[in-house]
Amino acid sequence: MFTDSVELTVSSGKGGQGCVAFRREKFVLNGGPNGGDGGKGGDIWFKCDNNTHTLSHFQRKMHIKADNGRPGEGSNCTGKSGAKKVVIVPPGTQIIDSESGEVLFDMLKHGQEEKFLEGGKGGLGNTHFKSPTNQRPTYAQPGEKGQTRDIKLDLKLIADVGLVGFPNVGKSTLISTVSNARPEIANYEFTTLTPKLGQVNIGDYESFVMADIPGIIGGAHEGKGLGIKFLRHIERTKTLLFMIDLASYRDLKEQIETLKNEVASFSDKLGTSRYAIALTRVDIVDPDELNKKINSFIEMLGLNPTKKSEFDFDAELPYFIQESADETLGYDVEKPYFIVPISSAINKNIEPLRYSLFNLVHQTRK
Repeated sequence: MFTDSVELTVSSGKGGQGCVAFRREKFVLNGGPNGGDGGKGGDIWFKCDNNTHTLSHFQRKMHIKADNGRPGEGSNCTGKSGAKKVVIVPPGTQIIDSESGEVLFDMLKHGQEEKFLEGGKGGLGNTHFKSPTNQRPTYAQPGEKGQTRDIKLDLKLIADVGLVGFPNVGKSTLISTVSNARPEIANYEFTTLTPKLGQVNIGDYESFVMADIPGIIGGAHEGKGLGIKFLRHIERTKTLLFMIDLASYRDLKEQIETLKNEVASFSDKLGTSRYAIALTRVDIVDPDELNKKINSFIEMLGLNPTKKSEFDFDAELPYFIQESADETLGYDVEKPYFIVPISSAINKNIEPLRYSLFNLVHQTRK
């Protein structure tokens, strides 16, 4: 079960109580106090781990506590400190204060560890309170209480490329074709109910991560459909691939304008992300109408179809790829990096799409 938001109460351990004890041995006169200190309470730590990708394991743990310190003992023996509690979270998890809404930690990298709550100090034993005027102290300190805070864990997936499109446009089919992800695929809307991540390999040494989220509809940023719940999973994504269905009853212009508006309305940062466009399901569109639809769409965006490229696109179909004389100046983010017609079912232009996306990701990383 995929869970991306939970509310928790976390508490560090209480310090152990100091000991009241006196040295009593045969032939030892006036032994004096020798009560040991209490042990320190356990701390609360957060650790980022690539081996988990959901927060579902917190659903039945509403209160997470670290161990308390043990009381001190005689013969100046300090009590055992409480073990620290390490809370494992997936990459992309934000730890948020429930009261103020402040983001306390943003767990991004595998192995990242952050100390959250300090355990209480152990109390001092009575040996610390002896003096020339008080040679037999009969009291010791209690241990300090641990800290308790209410927090919220929010998971925002980390990916290089985010797939954005209306329901049933082929996002799941594409990510299953180009990556190791295996989402559910069916011929009805909202097949995808949870976000999916897939690693797209480019050769032996290069790769990028692609995120598939449930379909977006008009008004998604206001709560319609499943969009607002999962749009945040592409919030960290710097590159978007808008998927436009050539065989949909929706007009191509309506699709791209609605999707761009929903993304920009949800996040200003996403609205200025670099993006590309994939025109899907070319295999089920009438060949006589296909070129007209693709050409008119490219021209509608104020672009000119391109017939030559370093990528091996299908020469029979029009496409567009942005050219830049100087890569150090970057690309025009107002325009798509490329527009390419594809079909995941028959692998039409899928390999060129992989390399084109990697090229865009590489430029974005630089």
